[in-house]
Amino acid sequence: MQACGVRARPAAPTLEAVAREAKVSRATVSRVVNGSPKVSPDVARAVNAAIAKLNYVPNRAARSLASRTTQAIALVVPEDTTRFFGDPYFAAVVQGIARRLDDSEYLLNLLVATNDPGRKALRYLRSGVVDGALVVSHHEGDDALWEAFDSVPMVFGGRPSHESDDEIYVDVDNVEGGMTGTEHLIAINRHRVGTITGPLDMPAGVDRLEGFRRAMAVAGLPADAVETGDWSVASAVAATRRLLDRVPDLDALFVASDLMATGALSVLRERGRRVPEDVAVVGFDDSPAASSSAIPLTTVHQPSEQMGFEMADLLLRMLAGEAEVPHRNLMPTRLVRRASA
Repeated sequence: MQACGVRARPAAPTLEAVAREAKVSRATVSRVVNGSPKVSPDVARAVNAAIAKLNYVPNRAARSLASRTTQAIALVVPEDTTRFFGDPYFAAVVQGIARRLDDSEYLLNLLVATNDPGRKALRYLRSGVVDGALVVSHHEGDDALWEAFDSVPMVFGGRPSHESDDEIYVDVDNVEGGMTGTEHLIAINRHRVGTITGPLDMPAGVDRLEGFRRAMAVAGLPADAVETGDWSVASAVAATRRLLDRVPDLDALFVASDLMATGALSVLRERGRRVPEDVAVVGFDDSPAASSSAIPLTTVHQPSEQMGFEMADLLLRMLAGEAEVPHRNLMPTRLVRRASA
């Protein structure tokens, strides 16, 4: 007996119902749904009219079993949710990925996975529920990703820490970008230049620091004013305070991300140091944080949205069976001058 006030949900239309409406066989409806060319235009029109009339939705799970594909891609971010939703870099990358997938049949599944002792991410990638994975912001200790590497096609955003001949990635030349930002500070006659790095368990953090050191070495300047951050505002606030305590004559700062640079600006204001008169600041990313900060940031531009687009494009080419997909895909950086330097 049905409970009072509860209305039974109407049964979803089936493939058989569409076939009856269109007066064709079930197999013909299946061919139309799957885009087979072996159906005449008149029959295809009749089937599509029946689909529209009945509001039939193809069973994606059944089609996946038949084709052994899921039409789904995972975006794997080995970070906590605070950083993912708080850093504009991720928003730009996701926007680029979505723009590329708009022209495909693939759906994007988001997997924000950090502190994963149960290795849920590994089980998910190995389970067959996605056809491929895009990985951004990976760290040196993200071993589960490498265990899944042979189970599902992957494209990395950023040079992998386990780089070999097999990985496919999209990145910028972070060493060159670090040099560009630091060289600009040296060119405007700053001599006590410091840096706040990204995490040193990530190639981007290591490479931007290397660029800083190379530029300082060429200029014959000391490269000892270094503090480490983790891409967050809070880490940059703490790092800038340590740096100013240790190097009171600091007159310039290259910061490995715009978001961290905004934290550095707040500490400089707190300490009464004028920007750029007393301390010039250069960031990295050219994200919305650079143009919207209290003092607009001079920064090293990286094309984050286009990087996301290229990552998705490379993965789709792999899934389509393309034999020659380029493995190392580097995009250009450039300096964008604003008020902070």
